[in-house]
Amino acid sequence: MKKNVAEIKDRDIVEAVFLVKEKIVAMAKNGKPYLTLKLMDKTGEVDAKVWDNADQVGSLFDRNDFLAVKGKASVYLGKMQLIISELKRVPEESVQLADFLPETDSDIKAMVAELDALVASLTDPDLARLLRSFFEDPELLAQYRTAPAAKGMHHVYLGGLLEHSLAVAKLVDAMVPLYQGLNRDLLVAGALLHDIGKVREMTYLRCFDYSDEGKLLGHITIGVEMLQERIARLPGFPVELAMLLKHMILSHHGQYEYGSPKRPKTLEATILNYLDDLDSKINGIRTHIRKEPDNPSRWTSYHRLYDRYFFKEKPLVEQGGGEQAENPAVLADCLEPSELMPETVPAPAQQASEPTRPAQEKRGGDQGRKAFSNNPFAVLKK
Repeated sequence: MKKNVAEIKDRDIVEAVFLVKEKIVAMAKNGKPYLTLKLMDKTGEVDAKVWDNADQVGSLFDRNDFLAVKGKASVYLGKMQLIISELKRVPEESVQLADFLPETDSDIKAMVAELDALVASLTDPDLARLLRSFFEDPELLAQYRTAPAAKGMHHVYLGGLLEHSLAVAKLVDAMVPLYQGLNRDLLVAGALLHDIGKVREMTYLRCFDYSDEGKLLGHITIGVEMLQERIARLPGFPVELAMLLKHMILSHHGQYEYGSPKRPKTLEATILNYLDDLDSKINGIRTHIRKEPDNPSRWTSYHRLYDRYFFKEKPLVEQGGGEQAENPAVLADCLEPSELMPETVPAPAQQASEPTRPAQEKRGGDQGRKAFSNNPFAVLKK
């Protein structure tokens, strides 16, 4: 029976075609190699294992190939996985690429109409003609409406860049009435252009990845270059306005350690940094929660980048999961590492239920804090 990722249930026999997002050869404790895969279609991703003849089977395909697989589904540590018994590579010409890439739930045409309305709402004639030069370019608009916003953190689907940019612009319009003196047009332009470089940073015809230009330059540098290219075509564009908008792109990640070449030094740049971060995190957390429909716990699995677990809020009975489990092993999965008491949760169980974290991602480590904290004024509290 054919199934897409979203339809897979525990103990299902699955026969379907998937796109290989990740392929890793690992070694079991007995020294025998096995394959660990991440398979995907437009409805989601699922982990998979090939335990037998890993070397031979692994030589038949590579990452970004399409595979027809047969296997049995099972839930392991709250996550669905497939144990593959048969597989074969499928030629690209026999599949529809659109069936294998996730896409936004929002209507693309409606979002483009929102984009047009935002551009039309600008009262600054220079910013209006700048944005028109971007979004009245059919090739650029096609990329902007199609690209994901990131590879793995937030809005990781076709249309994600447009959805994220519009969401930041909506946050701008919600905030501007609350504070006098804000430059609404500059903020809207910054919201719509801050990630414009991702149309060239990302590749998204197969698995989402970074282009050579993206790896070497990054979307911030690319975005400033694209902005300068457009401004150069607009006679009489104000030099200071160009500088302020470039600064917003250069500083929208907030801090140097987050990859920001500059820290925000204008009110509008500071606002853009926080609104961009807010929308990114809301989407990222929601995505993490939705990835685990088969996890019976009211808590998600550990999120490495955010360095925490997330509470799912709704009781299990509302999620169709029955009464909340009282199994100590399940409860242990819900606790932060620092909350686990040695006398109640033995060390071996702790190791089995919680993935080992790299040193830089442990609680209190720099990477854990940097991933979620975004407070440029934190140094003042010391």
